Amino acid sequence: MSKLKFAIVGAGVWGETHAYLYKEHPGVDVTAVCDLNMARARELAAKFDVPHVFSDHNEMLRKVDLDAVAIVTPDFAHGKIAVDCANAGKHLLVEKPLATTREDVDAIVEAAEKNNVRVMVDLHNRWSPPFAVAKQAVDDGELGDPVSAYFRLNDIKWVATDMLPWAAQSSILWFLGSHTVDTLRWFFSDEVETVYSVSSSGVLKELGVDTVDVYQTILQFRNGGIASIENGWITPNTHPCVNDIKFNITGTKGMINLDLSNNQMIERFTEDKSDRPDVLVRHFIHGKAKGFAYESIRHFVDCLVTGEEFLVSIHDAANTSLVILAIFESAATGKPVRVKY
Repeated sequence: MSKLKFAIVGAGVWGETHAYLYKEHPGVDVTAVCDLNMARARELAAKFDVPHVFSDHNEMLRKVDLDAVAIVTPDFAHGKIAVDCANAGKHLLVEKPLATTREDVDAIVEAAEKNNVRVMVDLHNRWSPPFAVAKQAVDDGELGDPVSAYFRLNDIKWVATDMLPWAAQSSILWFLGSHTVDTLRWFFSDEVETVYSVSSSGVLKELGVDTVDVYQTILQFRNGGIASIENGWITPNTHPCVNDIKFNITGTKGMINLDLSNNQMIERFTEDKSDRPDVLVRHFIHGKAKGFAYESIRHFVDCLVTGEEFLVSIHDAANTSLVILAIFESAATGKPVRVKY
């Protein structure tokens, strides 16, 4: 069987992650790398023996035979690239979120449907083993009908101040809120009808990053379920994990709690630091990429090969972005906002 020819647009840290995984996969050849920073694109291409390097994605689409494109750019840059790739007939794996404006969301969905291309957004929390086990309990009826949920998904300050040079052009709602909203839509098997949100700013602005610190939001689902969510990136850098994750779902017959930032499954103490190494999200074992943030990318490739449906549909991703746009509006106006699908 011939291999699928992939391109990666965005040669940053997560673009390199995609390159590792595609190189490992027996069904993929990484054919091209594209980045506005040509030096960075060449560096990634050299590391993974990728033959073609570009700084313009449209030139890449014209000159290279491709089956699929991974879009691993900053979130605000997804729209035009995704539409151009879909119009060129390429299947797409887009890093979350699908897009950050209503216009871009609609344009991507329209282009994908018009050109009959498959699109998945990397909302990888659905592959997290604790969440997957909890979801199975919901699906099996062990908890009865879902009634309420609480989900705190926060980051330490370092993510906004150091990890993401474009944090001020984005939001914690796009960076982590995408996972939060998608996970809750998945657990409730329902769409969000109304949101009410408040926000707080100041901590990161004092550190030179002009972005909101934290959002607290209530989601009301169409079938009556409610959820409270928190997304912020001002957790102290001394927190033992980059993420601070707490989750609860309560149904008519039972409840599940997850505390994924304070588990003590593995602790490491040296003369310089103490930490809890990541053994769930992304790590390497015997030189191979492991963890649920990698499994979602593998899933995309596997489903292209087999023809199976993606666990995250393009409409899942689109509706998640539309919920977040409603949260922004609510936080700005101080009023509940109905989600406009």
